[in-house]
Amino acid sequence: MAGGGGGGEGEPEFQVAPMIDVLLVLLIFFMSITSSQVLKVDKNISLPVAANGVKRDDKAAAGLINISWDKTTGQAKYKIDDRELDPNDKEGIAKELSDRKGSNEKYRLLIRADKECHAKYISKALEWGAEAGIDNIAFSGLNHEE
Repeated sequence: MAGGGGGGEGEPEFQVAPMIDVLLVLLIFFMSITSSQVLKVDKNISLPVAANGVKRDDKAAAGLINISWDKTTGQAKYKIDDRELDPNDKEGIAKELSDRKGSNEKYRLLIRADKECHAKYISKALEWGAEAGIDNIAFSGLNHEE
């Protein structure tokens, strides 16, 4: 008569489908907890050294502006989410930052500027943040020379 379980002879059959289900769930979990800020960092920017800088431990929502320095033209290039910004569109950029902030009082603007970038170009990003009503602004730097 028929019983439950596996066959009486040979090795038991290995179930692959449940293992694949578990692996897909783990993959989705790790993808969802990974910070999206990691994807928005411009690797071409050489950060300045801030030996006395303090690492921020809070996980507040943050907007990221990358400011790279073009040595050939002597101009700064601004990016948000890999999209280049027009530095003359102050109102448009401020509106975008304001929309991203929404009603979040803990929203922070993070500025990653190349160490060759002049202060007047960094001050533009500060103006955009002020215009958007963001009062929590941080700068990214290294604690040692690479």
